[in-house]
Amino acid sequence: MRKAALKRESLESNVYVSLNLDGKGQHKIQTGVGFFDHMLELFAFHSQIDLEVEAKGDLRVDDHHTIEDVGIVLGQALKQALGDRLGINRYGFFLLPMDETLARAVVDISGRPTLVFKAEFTQEKAGDMSTEMVREFFYALSIWARLTLHLEILYGKNNHHMIEALFKCFGQALRLAIKKDGDLIPSTKGLLD
Repeated sequence: MRKAALKRESLESNVYVSLNLDGKGQHKIQTGVGFFDHMLELFAFHSQIDLEVEAKGDLRVDDHHTIEDVGIVLGQALKQALGDRLGINRYGFFLLPMDETLARAVVDISGRPTLVFKAEFTQEKAGDMSTEMVREFFYALSIWARLTLHLEILYGKNNHHMIEALFKCFGQALRLAIKKDGDLIPSTKGLLD
C-alpha cells in the first residue's frame, strides 16, 4: 500500500499529514489558512491522492511557518509513500487553463530535489494566504519529497486564478508521475534516490 502518515512538532507549528497515493482525491484539510486549505483540496482532487492535513501554527505572527511546515511534512509523506518507486511512470507533465491563466507543471520523481518556479503575483495576499508563500510551499515540498519540479505561469492576470492553476496543474502532473505502469524502477541506474 502506498500510504504514509507523519507528524512534525516544533515551537512554530504542529503538522499532521496522512495520504494514500492510490486514493480517489478524498480530503480533510484544516490549516487555519482558508485559502491554503482550498488549494490543498484542489491538489488532492486533481492528483487523486487521499489527503488529510491538520496544522496548528503561529498564525498570530503570519502564515509562513504553517504553510512551509505543511510543505515539509507533505514532501516527507510523499517520499515515504513512494517507497522504492518501483513501477511508477516517474515523469508527469500538464498544461492547465484557468480562465485567462495558463499554467505548466513538469515533475520528475528523480531523487534530485529541484524547484524551478516562474510566477509573479501582483498582490501580497490571495484571501488570507501570502502570495509569496506559494513558492515557499512548493520549494519545501519538492526538497523533502526529492522531486524535480518545474512550475510556471505562462500568462495570467488574476492572482487567485494563477495560484489555483498551479496547485491543480501540479496535482495533475503528479498524478501521471506516480501512476503505476510496470514493475521496473524507471531509471537506467536501477534506483531513484
